[in-house]
Amino acid sequence: MRIFTLIWLGQLVSLIGTWMAVFALDIWVFQKTGSATQFALVTLTSTVPPILISPLAGTLVDRWDRRWTMIISHLCNGLSTLTILALVITGQLEIWHIYLRNVFISIFGAFHSPAYKASITSLVPKDDLARVSGMVQLSMGIQQIISPLLAGILLSLIQLKGILLIDLAALLVALVPLVLVPFPQISQPADENQEPLSILREIGYGWTYLTEHSGLLRFLIVFTIYQFLIGFVGVLMYPLILSLTTPASLGQIAFVGGIGTLVGALVMSTQKNNWKNLIVPILSAMSLSGLWIALAGLRPSIIQIAIATLLFFLTAPFINGSVQVIFQTQVAERVQGRVFALTGAISGIAIPLAALVAGPLADRVFEPLMAFDGPWSRNIIGQVIGSGPGRGIGLLFAIVGCFIMVAALIAYQYPGIRELEENLPDA
Repeated sequence: MRIFTLIWLGQLVSLIGTWMAVFALDIWVFQKTGSATQFALVTLTSTVPPILISPLAGTLVDRWDRRWTMIISHLCNGLSTLTILALVITGQLEIWHIYLRNVFISIFGAFHSPAYKASITSLVPKDDLARVSGMVQLSMGIQQIISPLLAGILLSLIQLKGILLIDLAALLVALVPLVLVPFPQISQPADENQEPLSILREIGYGWTYLTEHSGLLRFLIVFTIYQFLIGFVGVLMYPLILSLTTPASLGQIAFVGGIGTLVGALVMSTQKNNWKNLIVPILSAMSLSGLWIALAGLRPSIIQIAIATLLFFLTAPFINGSVQVIFQTQVAERVQGRVFALTGAISGIAIPLAALVAGPLADRVFEPLMAFDGPWSRNIIGQVIGSGPGRGIGLLFAIVGCFIMVAALIAYQYPGIRELEENLPDA
């Protein structure tokens, strides 16, 4: 736990710096274009590349030293940030530069993420996995509080180039414990007669492992559907809030969401895994998150959106952390790099799919429907949701929230999903 805590602290500092830069660049893109579709392209360029490269990345992570994989990933991220900084200083930054940076850092992240997650299993005892998952979610909550708040304040003081410099400094902090702290070696099954698999066969083995454990695959499909629906929120939340208020208020609402994540993650990080069956609580938490999303879209009220954001992020650490615990306990340690990369790619594909649908759907369908003179502005939907800028996105939020609640209820009806942990042996 001491070794992991040192690494976790370094990763936390890096996460704060990275998301300060992401927040600042996202605001820059939306203010320059004013388009939800253009903003969705930011999400696409961040999510499509790791889906394509993750199966190969996970296989290589299982072959490589996981510590050095994380170190090199950080160095490559720093190089991309340095390039954007040079473009800002010379006044040559364009939107396509940000898209290209997103492609590069998402590829490096495809190596970093499975290396980090798989390292946890070898660094800490099984009884502490739930607590450590809570710590990982806690780091997300801390960055959600600090990153947008600092970025929103500092944008007017030190501008974009100053925030990029902070990102570079944070990356250096993350490298210190990774360079100094050794990682345990991963044990491999002793079989002298077994021939080493080719890279292609190793990539395929991640899928084979999931199909041989069909309960895991079914659960992954449910989680992917949930991620797809959440993807609508990720793409459209900024445009929804900015249709009602300023970037400074957006930073404040992101701060409120960070408080929710922080509290939820703190609760999880102080608890050992005492649940006999995590699936039922996960599905219940998914239903609640759908309810909060619907609440955020119902009225053009910043206060209501802030409350819904707080409640949503209170439940998010439990969902994400518990899903991680399930895969860490049900997947053999020696193949976790491959399986984690593959599961990340499968669930991750939902995000760009949502981005492809959400932006055009909001701009071309729902926003015109709910405009002041739109066809739905004066019927019962318009009376409930309201009309004008952002109300089409609000209606979309309400629909997505209802879909999440229905999907969780349907998943609960299948014993193969509901009783997953009882049917699979502990890895």
